[in-house]
Amino acid sequence: MLQFKKSLLPALLLSATAFTAQAVEKFRVCADPLNPPYSSKKQDGYENKIAELFASQLGQEVEYYWFPQRIGFVRNTLKSKINEHSEQYKCDVIMGVPAGFDFTATTDSYYHSTYVLLIAKGRGWDNITIPEQLRSLPLAKQDSLKIAMFDRGPGTTWLQNSGLLDQGVPYQTMTGDDENNTTMMIQRELELEKIDMVILWGPMAGDIVTKNPDAYKMLTMKSALNMKFDYSMAMGVRYGDNARKAQLNKLIHKNQPAIEQILQSYHVPLLPIPAKPMSRDDD
Repeated sequence: MLQFKKSLLPALLLSATAFTAQAVEKFRVCADPLNPPYSSKKQDGYENKIAELFASQLGQEVEYYWFPQRIGFVRNTLKSKINEHSEQYKCDVIMGVPAGFDFTATTDSYYHSTYVLLIAKGRGWDNITIPEQLRSLPLAKQDSLKIAMFDRGPGTTWLQNSGLLDQGVPYQTMTGDDENNTTMMIQRELELEKIDMVILWGPMAGDIVTKNPDAYKMLTMKSALNMKFDYSMAMGVRYGDNARKAQLNKLIHKNQPAIEQILQSYHVPLLPIPAKPMSRDDD
């Protein structure tokens, strides 16, 4: 019997080693289950597509830890261990964070986008070719303006500086709705004609345009000294996880054309990526 057990030992060790290797071969992503155009449980967002691209090149499978992207997202995902007895974290990478994000170490930027003025066509605003035209509308025309105004963000500041706050239709930046995120809410409000336009983050506006390309036009909001509309986006990892950060940076630079192609398929307005700013997580 002892000899039989000894003969099984190499096979068992080999099996255990294979199981461990298999468990390690995961590209583990922290993501919101309902956050178009970024991510969803259907895995049809552009962050899902980029994660699939990276995982395939690493010979890994994508594994998600789903959590709504609200206050506490990083604390409950990237920085949270599976349980009190485990040293393993729930996930290892957030596919989209602002470059230089304080709550995570960040990779090199992989795209740079901007807020846009998204206008529904055929409602009397088709002659608007630059956002600044809204500032000089005749008073009667201004009174008919229905433009979404969020509780915070550069769009609201721009409306205030342009003397258009009274024409703003107020909305919350976070919906608090488990079945509709901000993009989905704004799309619905545009379709119901409760609003005719909105100053919206480019990827979110692009998602609305993707679903109905002929119904909208996007006008770029241009940054000024006292008003920033364009931002670089990177990937987030835990501070100190330098090997993973270096690996992701290599994948970003290797796949930049493919990443841009994915983003363009979602109508994300892309600007040239600026030189990388120094941050405290740089080696």
